[in-house]
Amino acid sequence: MTDSITVTKNLENPCPFCTLPAGRVVEENELALLILDGYPVSPGHSLIIPKRHFGSFFSATAPERSALLSLLDKAKELAEIDNKPAGYNIGINDGAAAGQTVPHLHIHLIPRYEGDQDDPRGGVRWVIPNKANYWSQR
Repeated sequence: MTDSITVTKNLENPCPFCTLPAGRVVEENELALLILDGYPVSPGHSLIIPKRHFGSFFSATAPERSALLSLLDKAKELAEIDNKPAGYNIGINDGAAAGQTVPHLHIHLIPRYEGDQDDPRGGVRWVIPNKANYWSQR
């Protein structure tokens, strides 16, 4: 492995995922990387990132999707060993309107733990809070 992963040469606005130090990489395959999130939501929060720089999941090739999902499985395996979560949220913010702040595709694996929220029902639906609690709006 090299000292850093470099995918792009945009020096004016460098992508943080294209210039990762090799020490941040937990696992990799030919097309993707697995790192721990620098700002974790919970213990074991990880990111799966394609090596090629592009923003949208829908721009990934079939081999890239396969490589990403393979590392998603690896991230879950590591979380099970290290943290023993009770569940997971898997998320992609695809586009600025969806909250994407780094325009390089990345998949979040967020381990969830009993009691980490008073009522975890709705999970990812809470990205739009007034629409999340559909079960009490019937």
